[in-house]
Amino acid sequence: MARLKIKKGDNVVVITGRDKGKTGEVLRVFPDDARVIVQGVNVAKRHTRPRMGDPGGIVEKELTIDISNVAHIDPRSSKPTRIGYKHLDDGRKVRFARRSGEVIDR
Repeated sequence: MARLKIKKGDNVVVITGRDKGKTGEVLRVFPDDARVIVQGVNVAKRHTRPRMGDPGGIVEKELTIDISNVAHIDPRSSKPTRIGYKHLDDGRKVRFARRSGEVIDR
């Protein structure tokens, strides 16, 4: 299993497919399948049956998208960027945007 460079809470842009150009926050990551759920991307309608606390009806829900179809958004320029790793002086290993060099992890 390869190390994934996208984590929950990251802002990403879809670079290919039906939702190309849409941006959103990563809600969930599935590392074994190399897939992510992005807010507002790959939305499908599900017909749900009424349950105890839920009235049911037609519910819109985000489905997974392959991790290779999303790119991280550069915090400085708001454009797609690749991710690199570097070690800071205090010994922490952090992710940074290759486009601008901006550190993504806090």
